[in-house]
Amino acid sequence: MCGMSPAVGGRPVVINLSVRRLYCENPACPQATFAEQIDGLTVRYQRRTPALQRVLDAVAVALVGKAGAHLLAMLHQQVSWATLLHGLMALPVPQLPVPRVPGVDDFALRRGHRYATILIDALTHRMVGVLPDHKADTLAAWLREHPQVEVVCRDGSASYAQAVADALPDAVQVSDRWHLWNTFGKAAEKTVTAHASCWRAAPQHAEPGSRNEHTLQRHAAVHTLLAQGAGLLETARRLRLALNTVKRYARVVDAAELVRPPRPAWSTPTVTTCAYAAPRAGWRPPFCWPRSGRWVTPAAPTCWCATSTRAVPRTRYPSRPYAASPPGS
Repeated sequence: MCGMSPAVGGRPVVINLSVRRLYCENPACPQATFAEQIDGLTVRYQRRTPALQRVLDAVAVALVGKAGAHLLAMLHQQVSWATLLHGLMALPVPQLPVPRVPGVDDFALRRGHRYATILIDALTHRMVGVLPDHKADTLAAWLREHPQVEVVCRDGSASYAQAVADALPDAVQVSDRWHLWNTFGKAAEKTVTAHASCWRAAPQHAEPGSRNEHTLQRHAAVHTLLAQGAGLLETARRLRLALNTVKRYARVVDAAELVRPPRPAWSTPTVTTCAYAAPRAGWRPPFCWPRSGRWVTPAAPTCWCATSTRAVPRTRYPSRPYAASPPGS
């Protein structure tokens, strides 16, 4: 019998043992033979000593996978990453104490299809457990099993809020720092967008068929499906929209809040100077071609300027006219 032990002096250690094999005299016994075991040195159905197995378990918990296998190779223990993963799955799950202030949030097992709930200790930031889904009934059942919870730190999900209210009516519901700042930023952006018309020089209405009209149509379609009883995920699948887009439309009651104000026309001090300086000194802006017409008409659209320069010979430096290009440039 051979047993593997931790390396000594940079060399792997293999222990050769001679043990007795015992036979059972009971013919009805399914185990016909028994191998003698030595306490602290051998383990049944395993060729590693308990000391080596403790080292492998510690590395698997800390690194897992290929990183753990590379570290063990430096320690002169040739173990594959699959062996480490198999040993990690065989370890018992430690029983952690239930926190007084748990943190609840959802995460994606498969984005857009499967989601789960993670539970952490909001005070120590250590993970407590994982629930198989992000439904309110699952979280409510977990809270009923742990009535010692006093404060629940959650995100802005309405399902989590309903689960806490049903399971622990006396528990205080709070939001963590990240969700507070995230909600504050979205509210500030929403308010600024809604009041964009206050500082706009002249009101500009959206043209038919523009992006704003398309946004209004999608907002109406989302609220129509939600009113018919469809869920957020089902609405996203029917309309072929992202789930976050459907959530954003569902939170907005007035569709006018989604309409973005038009961007101001393109104008810079350089273009204004072109129209004034060209007739006087014959100066042309370095970023325009001589025959493009942009230096004569500063208000010419950018797309028209780009189209009109196709017939102009191209040089290595776009800001330099063709005739002024030095030889070899």
